[in-house]
Amino acid sequence: METLGQLAAHLVLDLAAVSVLTFAIYYPRHRRRDLVPAYLALNVALFAVVSALAQVGEGGTALGFGLFGVLSIIRLRSDSIQHEEVAYYFTTLVLGLLCGLPHLGFAIAATLAALLLLVMYGADHPRLMARTCRTVVTLDAVHTDQRALCDDLARRLGGEPCTWTVKEIDFVRDLMVVDVRFRLPEPFGRPARTTSQRTDRNRPRTITRSPAHPQPRPLSEETV
Repeated sequence: METLGQLAAHLVLDLAAVSVLTFAIYYPRHRRRDLVPAYLALNVALFAVVSALAQVGEGGTALGFGLFGVLSIIRLRSDSIQHEEVAYYFTTLVLGLLCGLPHLGFAIAATLAALLLLVMYGADHPRLMARTCRTVVTLDAVHTDQRALCDDLARRLGGEPCTWTVKEIDFVRDLMVVDVRFRLPEPFGRPARTTSQRTDRNRPRTITRSPAHPQPRPLSEETV
């Protein structure tokens, strides 16, 4: 059984952890506002259910783990969710479950919550494998030669494909669907500066006037 003070402390820990995960890590990187209330509501709801079931006894804790297993297999089919967002989805579930466990100490719960936040911060960092991309390409040709397929993908995507999987081939409409993992060229977004360009930039420039714009002559004393 938990006292009211312990329950309040665990609730504050849970709210702080899920707020950092949602507003400091997830939203600045993915910008999906529709999933923010879903993460918050799911986390707090799981915390409330686990805390309430803990008052029943040992059977309530087992029921809470069963509830976590049921919620973990829910798939929202109304909208597509990326794999990164699924990771945040499960992290909110685990945070709610950890902070809602009655017999887990506050220090241990805080340490495990901080570990989860640290892992999500590093695993979903924008600089981690930033040049690696994935896309699904529909080609208007069917390539039976792997080298020709690789050259066509590199020409269309602007980067050398690391690996690809042919998902569909249609000989009637003469098209194929390919799932491609590729790397963007270096540097990305700006051309590389050559040595001659850097030398020309550091060289002093001499400004010359065009003959069509002669220099003004100074006024003499005789001019009134």
